[in-house]
Amino acid sequence: MPTIGSPALGVSGVPRAVAFWTAALDRVPSGGPVGEDWTVLVPAGGGSGVELALGLSESPVREEPRVHLGLFAGDAADQLAEVERLVALGAERVDWKRYPEDPDFVVLADTGGDRFWVIDTSRS
Repeated sequence: MPTIGSPALGVSGVPRAVAFWTAALDRVPSGGPVGEDWTVLVPAGGGSGVELALGLSESPVREEPRVHLGLFAGDAADQLAEVERLVALGAERVDWKRYPEDPDFVVLADTGGDRFWVIDTSRS
């Protein structure tokens, strides 16, 4: 049975996305200089964890993406701190029209407009 290896995000600019996601997730580019078309980010310091592939895409950003990254926070305080940290790195809050009445997640957009969620896992 195969396992999930590396989620891949289509991005409008690989170097721009690398700058945001390396800081957001404590990752580094794997294997040399950042490419214009494709780069894989791996845990910094040789640690273990999920890789993230970033590939150049000409597709427009979708307001309601079919696939998105979910970043886990331990509780509401961690979630708030992460949202503030990510916004300081250039992410923006998204006024998402599909929020439930009492959401356990916050929708953000990275510096290229791609949506991702920061989830309070203490509520799941």
